[in-house]
Amino acid sequence: MLTVNTRDKSLLIDPLYHIGIGFWLLVLVLLGIIGWGGYMYYQQITVGLGQTGLNRPVFWGVYMVNFIFLIGVSMAGTLISAALQLTGANWRRPITRIAETLTVFGLLVAALQILFDMGRPERMISIFIYGRLQSPLLWDATSLTLYILASMGALFMQLLPDIALLRDNVPANAPKWRSFLYRALALGWRGNREQWRRLEKVITTTSILIIPIGVSLHTVTSWIFSTTVQPGWKSTILGPYFVVGAVFSGIGMLLIVVTIFRQRMGLQEYIQEQQYRSLKALFIVMSIIWFYFTYTEHLTIVAGQEVMEFPVLASKLWGTFAPTFWGMVGLMVVATWVLIVPNLLPSFLQELSPLFSGQWLLGQGITAVFLSLVLFMPEQLPFTLSLAPDIRTLLWVIEVMLLLALVIGFTLWCRRHLIRSMIIASVCVVVGMWLERWNIIIPTVTHPRLVPYATYLPSPTELSVTAASFAMLVLGPLLFFKLFPAISIWEVAEGRVIAAAEAQIEIPAPEPVGPKRKRPFEFRRPN
Repeated sequence: MLTVNTRDKSLLIDPLYHIGIGFWLLVLVLLGIIGWGGYMYYQQITVGLGQTGLNRPVFWGVYMVNFIFLIGVSMAGTLISAALQLTGANWRRPITRIAETLTVFGLLVAALQILFDMGRPERMISIFIYGRLQSPLLWDATSLTLYILASMGALFMQLLPDIALLRDNVPANAPKWRSFLYRALALGWRGNREQWRRLEKVITTTSILIIPIGVSLHTVTSWIFSTTVQPGWKSTILGPYFVVGAVFSGIGMLLIVVTIFRQRMGLQEYIQEQQYRSLKALFIVMSIIWFYFTYTEHLTIVAGQEVMEFPVLASKLWGTFAPTFWGMVGLMVVATWVLIVPNLLPSFLQELSPLFSGQWLLGQGITAVFLSLVLFMPEQLPFTLSLAPDIRTLLWVIEVMLLLALVIGFTLWCRRHLIRSMIIASVCVVVGMWLERWNIIIPTVTHPRLVPYATYLPSPTELSVTAASFAMLVLGPLLFFKLFPAISIWEVAEGRVIAAAEAQIEIPAPEPVGPKRKRPFEFRRPN
């Protein structure tokens, strides 16, 4: 019989058997959203794609945006579980299970987006039966299938020792189906040396294979766009651009999910600031690379000013899609500011940090918003007409000073609150990356070569199905972590053993090399 640490059992295993009313209410809400989305999708299948905002020549819309975004979220598991495991980063252990689960459910929901986008979803099998080797669509479907299977296999291999722990620690009053489920999934695991050796070998092999599979999925998906002659898509850097964006959004979504489970399940003892600081370093690197690719991609279009390319860029800079484009840029700037600038503040500003509390920032923000409304109010309003020019100038000075103080105070607040600031940056990145996927697809499909201009606006059907998709992305891990621990128990225990062994290692101080140097002068005290 496999045993588990008492503390781990009380925090990670016992909560699996205690389900409160709040859990069921959340499940009912999510099921309601999914049910409504399913009904709207039934209407789409019955009536046709005319229920959506898709039209000629706009054949791709919000479903394809969701697909690219969701496969990007899946890179969290590939990066954390596979890449960091191969590099031996021990800080990854408490968040490995959450990252892998997010990958699996993200890929499953992403695969559904392809079916949602098809007018005849039963013909999906035709891609494999009649697909051409020259077609990126065939290779994209193949990469997605391999990625799903590999991710599910990696998740199960990581779960196997914990399933055996659950099998041997089922409470007496637990439902019988749980005991049967754990016995069936444990596959006779007993934790002997030979089983551990084989498991480590399988996990290492899977980690090596899953990285190129994940990269290939995002690269082949980008080829669907870049191998066409549509303006805005024909680019050689679209492949690495998709991979960078996937890792960027994957880290952001992982931080949000990890923090939610950390707070709601009381996992502060396992998920500590070390995990946030390490992910922050990765976040900063990906932020810089993302800005580099974004600048390079748009600079080449501006410099070339081709007849077909420039209208697409103009629609994003100051045209129809300017709000989504500049919204994306603004969110990414805020995220990068939160990640980098608080660590660069001079010491005299850091001493003022206690003065800027959350309540103070809220008050300053409300005041700044009120002054902005007054200053930008239409001139025909009576109380705006009564403002003399000198008063308006004074209000502008106050507004600028308030905004400056607000920026400094917010930056100092981010320095004091690591986890909260990381959540702010993560939300900005996740929303910004969804907008980035929108800005890649929609401006191009509305500016095709054969038609001067087209329009697209998501219909209520598409919005309902999108809401149902994200509800499934939430519901899947929610139910999964009521069956299995959110923290990998055996990996955390292994990390403790490694940390204890490293703490006992004594590193001798280096000895001087070479002959002992003589002092050039020696002063003797006279007798």
